[in-house]
Amino acid sequence: MAQFDDIRFFNDAEVNIALQSAVRHPMIKTLFQYTFPDMPYEKVKEIVLSCKSINDFQRDVIRQSVMRILKESSSGLTTSGFENLEKDQPYLYISNHRDIILDTCLLNVKLFDHDLIRTASAIGDNLVQRPFVNALSKLTRNFIVKRGVGPRETLLSSKKLSEYIRTLLQEENRSVWIAQRQGRTKDGNDITEQGVLKMIGLASGNMPVHEYLNSLKIVPVSISYEYDPTDILKVPELLAKAAEEEYIKSENEDFNSILKGALGQKRHIHIAAGKPQLFNNESAAGTNQVLQQVVSQLDDTIQSNYKLWPTNYVAYDLVSNKKKYSEYYTDQDLAYFKRRLRLRVNVEDEKAVESFLMMYARPVFNKEKLAVVDEA
Repeated sequence: MAQFDDIRFFNDAEVNIALQSAVRHPMIKTLFQYTFPDMPYEKVKEIVLSCKSINDFQRDVIRQSVMRILKESSSGLTTSGFENLEKDQPYLYISNHRDIILDTCLLNVKLFDHDLIRTASAIGDNLVQRPFVNALSKLTRNFIVKRGVGPRETLLSSKKLSEYIRTLLQEENRSVWIAQRQGRTKDGNDITEQGVLKMIGLASGNMPVHEYLNSLKIVPVSISYEYDPTDILKVPELLAKAAEEEYIKSENEDFNSILKGALGQKRHIHIAAGKPQLFNNESAAGTNQVLQQVVSQLDDTIQSNYKLWPTNYVAYDLVSNKKKYSEYYTDQDLAYFKRRLRLRVNVEDEKAVESFLMMYARPVFNKEKLAVVDEA
């Protein structure tokens, strides 16, 4: 595994050494104090330093952190589909991506609850520039995806990443999580990037790509938040994209999104696990055509399994200037959403309003489109 040292997470022998440093870092100390608010910090340190593996740390500390986040900033987390998965089988979870940290944290809490193999999770190197964030990511079984490099290094790092994912799944018996696209979905449109699948397929060797993808046991995952705490933070990037302008992130933008996503109000949350996918190539298509078919299959499953909330229906009716889905929300739901819109967006800016509304409305449009296809 030495060839993966620059992207891998900590092995168990490194965990306690890293934790001894972590308990002294002021930011990580704040996280631990948040997790155990009524406990003297010396006692908290005892709990943290008793962890000898990533499993220990996830079970005894991080799971408690996530449960407190859920208690204080949500109306609960529900799931579907996990009962169809096998307990000792590693899966490649390909998921829509709405929150930088919470998506994988919540998934792993539910994998723990269902006694399923927890994931190693892909994270962009741009998100772990701060040393304490990098340490925490390695302590929670995140591996690095290198971004912003030249074409040659991109190819080399993609090959290494692909081989690492294969090694985790087929040699280490470790499930893997990866987002369906690079970065979070900002506009509410959960679309798989073919490049993600192309990268995964680089480790297929002489095996036909559809057979290799089948061997990885791909499970599509759909996570939906009734309210996105970072919705307003996404609008400037959407406006820049609409104006065909380059969007440059501020220095602390990703870190602020992490904090806002964790602590901001989300109301209800749902995670849906699809069934392990099977891909065929009956028409003997080339690799590119096969990957296009896989993208379409994943998109259909992720979008159809996405749980819609009153916020999605309200936003659809507002952006469409209709009352098509009024039976799915109350007057109170409508008033609350309108108030949120007024507080977060300049309502005189039509493009900003539309960007904000489409963030929530797009999943409804996607389901309508799927329904039309199914009827055809």
